[in-house]
Amino acid sequence: MKPKSTYSPTRPEQLGREEEDAWDRDDAVEEAIWKLQMVYGNGVERKSYEELLRAKPKGKIPTSRVITLKAEEAGELSLKLDPYIRTQRRGWDEGSAETQIWPLIKLVEVTLPKSELIPEGIVLVDIPGTGDFNSKRDEMWRKTIDKCSVIWLISDIERVSGGRAHEDLLNESIKACQRGFCRDMALVVTKTDKLHLPEYLRERKVGSQAIQSQREAVLERNEMIKLQRNKVLKEKLKRKLPTDSRVLEDSELVYTVSAQEYWQQALLTEEETEIPKLREYIRRRLLDKKRRMVTKYVTEAFGLFLLTDSFSCTDNLQNEHLHVSGLRRFVEEKIQLLEKAIDQCFAHIVQPLQEGVQNARSSYRQILGVCLVRSRGNQGFHQTLKAVCLKNGIYASRTLGRIDLNEAITQPIYEQIDPVFGGIFRSGKPSDGSALMPHIDAFKRSLQEKMTEIGIRNGWKYDSYKKSFLIQEISAILGGLEGHILRKKRRIYESLSTSVQNDLKPCYEEAAQITGKKACERMKDVLRRGLDQQVDEGMFERAQERMQHQFHQLKMRKRRQREVYQEVTQLNGITEKVKGSVTTMLTLASSQGDGLYKELADVKSECKEMEKLHRSLREVAENALLRRGMQDFLLRMSPSKSGPPKTWI
Repeated sequence: MKPKSTYSPTRPEQLGREEEDAWDRDDAVEEAIWKLQMVYGNGVERKSYEELLRAKPKGKIPTSRVITLKAEEAGELSLKLDPYIRTQRRGWDEGSAETQIWPLIKLVEVTLPKSELIPEGIVLVDIPGTGDFNSKRDEMWRKTIDKCSVIWLISDIERVSGGRAHEDLLNESIKACQRGFCRDMALVVTKTDKLHLPEYLRERKVGSQAIQSQREAVLERNEMIKLQRNKVLKEKLKRKLPTDSRVLEDSELVYTVSAQEYWQQALLTEEETEIPKLREYIRRRLLDKKRRMVTKYVTEAFGLFLLTDSFSCTDNLQNEHLHVSGLRRFVEEKIQLLEKAIDQCFAHIVQPLQEGVQNARSSYRQILGVCLVRSRGNQGFHQTLKAVCLKNGIYASRTLGRIDLNEAITQPIYEQIDPVFGGIFRSGKPSDGSALMPHIDAFKRSLQEKMTEIGIRNGWKYDSYKKSFLIQEISAILGGLEGHILRKKRRIYESLSTSVQNDLKPCYEEAAQITGKKACERMKDVLRRGLDQQVDEGMFERAQERMQHQFHQLKMRKRRQREVYQEVTQLNGITEKVKGSVTTMLTLASSQGDGLYKELADVKSECKEMEKLHRSLREVAENALLRRGMQDFLLRMSPSKSGPPKTWI
């Protein structure tokens, strides 16, 4: 029997650190006034809210809400951008139209022409590590990080070893791997050329090889940091992610870079700055993504060419029939088996959910206490707490970082489900049936094998192109499911904290209305009593039910919505989407052309060309899989036998 785990709340400790207790309300008010003055002019602080709504900004704001800047050189573009993105110094009464609207800038996009430095199709997003105290930018940060396919944690060499900010960055990145599209992450340590040689030599362990120069010291320190941080990073990832996650397979998770040395090369060579490594990192992942995208498009186009060519065939058109009735019965049977397999896959989450709920029930008071208790009293904290309540438990504080009471309260549940949740949505092929995609792949293979079998048994002499169309279209239909599943994954993962937030909303609203003497303590009392009441009424159990309901909706959901002229059925569940798409495909394939062969062009040559492309892409994928398998095999061997693994990349 598995021993019952206990939860020790470490995540909310950021809310109780003495050095961050002081919430300087006056400074926040001063900054708000300063920004309003930049936009509306002096004296704005004396205007009412209604007057501000009617006021016109000093600077010109385009009706499109978009400002386009163009330049031939990077330096020129930087000068043009500067007034819009740099925080202007206080005390400037006047300025250009650009400096007068910089507080309103929400997003900056820079598009580069084709370049060898950054491959076409790459989007680099610079976002705050743990959110932004501006609520709109904080919301944008959450949405953006979940869309990233790769996350780089950028950390200064002097801040990489510990510190709350770095730990928060790491934790948020791991969460993004769980709930979003991210499948890879790395730590990028910057400014690695910065080193005070006498101090470094003084702190080195006795017995180490003698250091002859600044360059040797930098390289030694960088290598040591890579070994240490790589070990720490992998240990953290192993606690949260499945053991066969792609990011855990990477031998290199830490990069030590120096932009200054890349340009000057006073101490380090270009390769030693590791910026070329990052470029290669980007290039490999972009090529892999493009290969998968092109394969998807070629598969779909190949299927259409096959179908078109079958319609153009006049030989025995009325006598050759696809045996689609048997296929339909087979598909229905296989979909029922797929439903059962998905149920068994999703059932793995039930026990961790139940254990997490029990842990949450036993620790929620302690967690809330850590979040609410101040070591030096409530001075200044009541403003932060009011902001937390006004925003339904979530507030990105300037001094305390990002505060999320809902997430903190549900953290014991997430601690239990994280490895299992990641395992369900991983792309590997485990033998225990815990991952979703292998079941879909098995379903695809069974349909393709059945179509081939029927074709051979019934002699699809003239309809062989239709058989090939069916096989290719099955690949296209089920290949598109992965993106659909990943888009639903975030909603499922966040359903726990969202459920708790909805249940606690009345408590937040009541606490936010409190003013007057001892307002902070009274707000805390309202939150404590409200949380106790909700827990007694089954708040955590409801969160569990809602997550399980989200999993059920992912499996099978048919929703009808009434539009202006007709009722539209939306197929959002896996089995419903598959059933609808395959039914449409079989209906199309069973058509005998109905005279289309007289209208359609002859596409035999195009069909052969698409077949060559499709075959070559399949061979590339198979070779890549073989190389990865060979690399894994060599890594398991001793270094003396296998040699350096990098030769197989």
